[in-house]
Amino acid sequence: MTSSFAPDSLVLNRKLPLWYQVSQSLRASILGRTPDASLRLPTEEQLAAHYGVSVLTMRQALKELEAEGLISRHRRRGTFIEPGARRGAPRRLLGSIDAVVAQQSGERTTVLGHGPEPVPGDLAEHFPDLAEVVTFRRLRRDGDSGEPTNWAQNAVRPDVAAQVDLADLERWPMTKVLRDAVGVKISRITDTVEARLADPQTAELLQVPLLSPILHYTGVTYDAAGRVIDVARIQYRGDRFSFSVTIDAD
Repeated sequence: MTSSFAPDSLVLNRKLPLWYQVSQSLRASILGRTPDASLRLPTEEQLAAHYGVSVLTMRQALKELEAEGLISRHRRRGTFIEPGARRGAPRRLLGSIDAVVAQQSGERTTVLGHGPEPVPGDLAEHFPDLAEVVTFRRLRRDGDSGEPTNWAQNAVRPDVAAQVDLADLERWPMTKVLRDAVGVKISRITDTVEARLADPQTAELLQVPLLSPILHYTGVTYDAAGRVIDVARIQYRGDRFSFSVTIDAD
C-alpha cells in the first residue's frame, strides 16, 4: 500500500529567500522519503499552506527542483517525484540548516560503529571541557546504485550522544537527528571543505584507489549556548560530489 507524501515542517529564516528555504526543505523530504511514499506531490496550494508562503513563492521553489531533475510538473495531472532523480546533483548552499540537511539526504546509510573515545587532538579546541566524546561512524551509499559515496565520523558531546537513536541515524543526517529527534537548538554550523588524498581506510570504504582525490568536509555545530555539540568529518569521493555557492548581495 502506497502512503501519501508528507513534507517536513520548516521554520523560515527571514534573512534568506523564502523560495530557496522551501525548495531545500522539500528537497530533503523528497530524498529522505520512505520507499512506499507516493510519487505524487500535494498541490501547489496545499504545499504553500503547509509552508506558510504564497503560491508564487511555492511555484518558484518547485521550479528550482524541476530544474534539478527531482520532480516533473504536468498540466492538469499534477507534480510528481522523478523515480530516477539524480541524487548527486550540485547543491546550492545559502546557509540554512535545511540546506545542510538536504545536502546530506537521499542516501542509504549504514552505522559502522559508535562509542566513547578520547577527544582527538585536532578537535581539542572544540571540546576544551571534555576528556571524551562519543564517535559515530557511518557509510553512505547512493540510493539507486548502492555505490559508496562518503563516510562520516561525528564527534558528539556525551550528554547529547546518549539521546541519539542509531535507528534515526540510518534514516536521517546527524544534523536532523540532533535538531528534530534530540531537540537541540542549533544556532549555527561552520563548514569547511578541502581537497585531500584518500588514506587506506577511506580508500577501502569508498572503493577508490589509495591516494586518489577526495573532498574532506568538516562541519562544526553549535547549540544556542554557544557550545560545540558535534564535529562532523566526512570524506567524499571526488567523482561523486560537487556543490555551488550562491552569494546574496543584499
